[in-house]
Amino acid sequence: MTETQTKTSSPEFRAAAGAMDGLRDDLLRNVFAYRPLPPLSPEGRFIRRLPDGLKRAVVWAPHALVLFAALIVLVAGMANWNFRFLMGFVPAIAVAMTLVRPVAAFWGSMLAAIFCAILGSEGLWGPSAFIAQVVVMVVVAARTRPRTAVWMWTVTLLFGLLLGGGNPSNTASLATLSAFALLVVAVVQIRRDAEREVTVQRTVTAVERDRRTLLEERTTIARELHDVVAHHMSVVAIQAEAAPYRVENPPPELEQAFVTIRENAVAALTELRRVLGVVRAEDYEAPDAPQPTLAALDGLLDNVRETGLETEKVITGAVRELPQGVELSAYRIVQEALSNSLRHAPGASARVELGYVLGGLGLRVVNGPARGLVKPSPGAGHGITGMRERVAMLNGEMTAGPTADGGYEVAVFLPVPLSEQPERPESGGAAEGNADTVVLDRDGRA
Repeated sequence: MTETQTKTSSPEFRAAAGAMDGLRDDLLRNVFAYRPLPPLSPEGRFIRRLPDGLKRAVVWAPHALVLFAALIVLVAGMANWNFRFLMGFVPAIAVAMTLVRPVAAFWGSMLAAIFCAILGSEGLWGPSAFIAQVVVMVVVAARTRPRTAVWMWTVTLLFGLLLGGGNPSNTASLATLSAFALLVVAVVQIRRDAEREVTVQRTVTAVERDRRTLLEERTTIARELHDVVAHHMSVVAIQAEAAPYRVENPPPELEQAFVTIRENAVAALTELRRVLGVVRAEDYEAPDAPQPTLAALDGLLDNVRETGLETEKVITGAVRELPQGVELSAYRIVQEALSNSLRHAPGASARVELGYVLGGLGLRVVNGPARGLVKPSPGAGHGITGMRERVAMLNGEMTAGPTADGGYEVAVFLPVPLSEQPERPESGGAAEGNADTVVLDRDGRA
């Protein structure tokens, strides 16, 4: 390796090369690029609280401040007896340029300082040039990034030392004041960037949390429906195996058809268990009891009443047996809605309405506002997501939102086509009702 290559690969050389690249990117590349200063966002923290008429004016406040600073520079230059108009007008142009061409305004400000030093008698940094240089650096730093502020301050310091005529007093004052101003701008800018990054991260986290919640709810639904689907497939397999024995001298083709049906049912059961193993969590334990249906709803309401939530159940229509998947989803929706009432409306009362209609099942769970001294418990937001997933799985409809009295209402309709409804039992009972209305009081009695 040659000596030139050694110097080129040294850390000091790479640091110097990186510094020069930064200087070129910030102050030498695209000097005359057109970058107009945009107005403030009307949705800002303070602006959005203002009236609409005042809001439209306040969004242009940065532009007004820059032009006001240019006016101050013009007035400061007018105090000079020699060429008073030019002494203020030329630096003021540099200040105004920061609104459209910020980098060019920085170099223009230093050229204006040379122009004023030639025409005036106060040296390199006269009043108008001094104010203009500080304002330009502050505005450009606020419009770019903190690294640009460092480069502007360094270039200004070297410029003042080289052209100050051996008197560094004015440059020292300018360097001190501008360093403090640029430090404040850099701190504000870094904090603003950090807040923006935190906002982005919070948004990404919220999206990921919602996605994870959705997947968890779908996994839970899949686990619960496993028992329902497995039961039906087992019945198909058993009936296919027993069917040939119910027919005297069945033809071989019929026996083979039932064998094929049974084999397909057993294969489907095997694949179902395999899929369940994929979606099962490590700590998941299979339930000992069958999945609940609407027949177990009274027990759920009794448990809820023991926790202090006054609950009333109202049933309308002809009570009948529905498909197991529909009854399981309806039970879980009522369960989750009552759990939300316990968490978010302590001390309130709840009302559960079941409506059996020809095309399906209607559910309505409504609770009043929170009462008492117990504060509502914030939830993770999974409940509504789970309910919507269950309703969407059955092609149903759901609405959820606050009521006029400060409570909350969940309304669901689960469609059940006539072809999917189980046959009515021959014995009498609730299934033979004639669209009667059954109202249960808070003690669960009819």
